[in-house]
Amino acid sequence: MGWMGKIVGGTIGLALGGPLGAIAGATFGHFFDQTKEMTRGGMAGARLSTHEDAQMTFFVAAFSMLAKLVQADGRVTEDEIAAIERFMKNDLRLSPASRRVAIDIFNTAKTSPHSFDDFAVQFYNAFRHRPEILAFMLDILRRVALADRDFSAAEVELIRRAARIFGLPEPDDEPLRAHPGKKDGQHYSTLGVTPEASEEEIKARYRTLVKEFHPDRIASKGLPEEFTDFAENKFREIQEAYEAIKKERGIS
Repeated sequence: MGWMGKIVGGTIGLALGGPLGAIAGATFGHFFDQTKEMTRGGMAGARLSTHEDAQMTFFVAAFSMLAKLVQADGRVTEDEIAAIERFMKNDLRLSPASRRVAIDIFNTAKTSPHSFDDFAVQFYNAFRHRPEILAFMLDILRRVALADRDFSAAEVELIRRAARIFGLPEPDDEPLRAHPGKKDGQHYSTLGVTPEASEEEIKARYRTLVKEFHPDRIASKGLPEEFTDFAENKFREIQEAYEAIKKERGIS
């Protein structure tokens, strides 16, 4: 049974604090009450493992930050909500139960008094020694922001702010704005470089991304199982983009 099953089943308690803990508490509130009852019944001290705690933190943070991302331009459109739903269904392939939890987290975070930065800082503190996880979250934010084909200046700035909080290089403007479905510059956008980048820059970027987004590396560092398919798809996109650029430029 994964971390979500343990919480939803009321068989274990939580120790997550801060802004993300507030979101988790509001989302799983009645399960906390069940846990208290079970604690009096002899399960005192039962907690998620360190790995499960990391998975929960990632899941709660992802949908909390996405909630604030879609509000970056001052409104939440139907297209943005549809983009989140497609992301959950097509990219993450969440089970019905996981989707319900994700939606609850998203809706709770939308009305939370905490800011995007509050969630991002707590996420960074949890994964500060795992740069591949930080990079993975940044890519999720970018992917969803692009999904409704209306990548606003406010969203660009928010993603740049996330990069600064995470201690990652700020994305170049053109690759950041380029939609994955566009023909021109699509492969360069996937690698996060411009068509003007040198062969050495492209190779170095490819090596970095392959290391950061390898599914085995990410899964072993606290990625929830619900995000495994997304990691594998991203890894394939990186490889396909690099091969296409190699062919185009005649890189050996």
